[in-house]
Amino acid sequence: MPNDPPNDPPNDPPNDLPSDVTVTLLGKPGCHLCDDARVIIQRVAADLGARVEERDITRSEADTREYWEQIPVTLVNGVQHDFWRVDEARLRAAIEKARRTA
Repeated sequence: MPNDPPNDPPNDPPNDLPSDVTVTLLGKPGCHLCDDARVIIQRVAADLGARVEERDITRSEADTREYWEQIPVTLVNGVQHDFWRVDEARLRAAIEKARRTA
């Protein structure tokens, strides 16, 4: 955006507070539900100042075995939160809860 400071990462926590919550999206290339989940996860994480990571399950035999039938899978601080679809309100609540207990 024209008013954004240069070199400002798009996922900075609000008020420059360090992020203590990481949301991980487990998916695979060509997964349209993963694409839908990514949009919601990025929006919520940006609003709440959480970090976002993505992991391609096809790069790990263990991940493929464990998550193939469930993708997209959402983890909050490494704990499975959701699968198949991401509910924005539930994700917001999970991030806020994770932040309180961190």
